[in-house]
Amino acid sequence: MPSSFPDLLQVRQVTKVYGLENGSVPALGSCDLDLGSGSTLALLGPSGCGKTTLLLLLAGLESPTTGSILFKGEQLRRPHREIALVLQDYGLFPWKTVGDNVQLGLEIRREHVDRGRIRDLLSELDIADKQDVYPQQLSGGQKQRVALARALILNPSLLLLDEPFAALDTITRERLQDLVALAWHRRRFGMVLVTHNIQEAVRLGQRILIMGGNPGVIVACVENPQGCALDCRGSNEFYEICRVVRGELEKIS
Repeated sequence: MPSSFPDLLQVRQVTKVYGLENGSVPALGSCDLDLGSGSTLALLGPSGCGKTTLLLLLAGLESPTTGSILFKGEQLRRPHREIALVLQDYGLFPWKTVGDNVQLGLEIRREHVDRGRIRDLLSELDIADKQDVYPQQLSGGQKQRVALARALILNPSLLLLDEPFAALDTITRERLQDLVALAWHRRRFGMVLVTHNIQEAVRLGQRILIMGGNPGVIVACVENPQGCALDCRGSNEFYEICRVVRGELEKIS
């Protein structure tokens, strides 16, 4: 299991400016955030406000222009073996079976591949019968479960999700949100979710950071203690937090 850290992630005055041939483009204004081990937060805001840019910085795939990112107390300068990223477009290799896609990260790390553990994880995600089929034989929801399995098999301390369910229908989307919540309860990894969907942010984020502006900055924080609770959807408290979050978004629209 991932080790416990009081401050899994610390972001201090981080900015990002992209340099182009015709000048520079500021994508992210100065941002600060903290994430404790086993805690979850959602980044919510309009398109172009820097949510994905911030997530790529947290993944170590981009470097900040200014500021610092600490992961477990150490400067994050590149992708880290304890940080897993799940993208909207799945990122599956069509010539590999589901099982082979899931074990890819283990192979890259030259770690032992336990096919029984893979079967157990696929069973947890309700796709145990898909281990030997290929991605083109799967629905969108099934593909995203495979992408999630590929991340979870690595036992990450930090799971990053970039609009992972945006292309799915409402019922499939909600089922996958519930599976992520269940996986979190069983493993207690830290989690950062980027989404445009208010209910998704409230379902999975114990804190919801509202982003806005150009370049993007964090403009509000909504505390949501019931985020990732197994039975929160549909409660009065759930819809009240949704109302509060909507109000914060309307302030920047």
